[in-house]
Amino acid sequence: MKKLLLLGLFIAIVIAVFVSPFASSNPDGLEKVAENKNFLHNAKNIFTAPIPDYSLPGINNKTIAGSLAGATGVVLVFALAYGIGFCLKNKKSKQ
Repeated sequence: MKKLLLLGLFIAIVIAVFVSPFASSNPDGLEKVAENKNFLHNAKNIFTAPIPDYSLPGINNKTIAGSLAGATGVVLVFALAYGIGFCLKNKKSKQ
């Protein structure tokens, strides 16, 4: 099971590294509607994105920054999901 998990993580990282540099700089659907309906200025940022717009501070090359941001995002989400699963598994086994 661990080999399959690591293989999936590796494939996700490879995809993120090679696909994230092609992320669109255009606004997503919700942001576009907010622009079109003139209420984007009312938006309040409750949370700050850890890696906004696939950019990393100190890295000026957008391709490299996009690749690193994509890989970092995959690793962070994997670690979070794995941690939650580990906690739930331990909680269930103690009952």
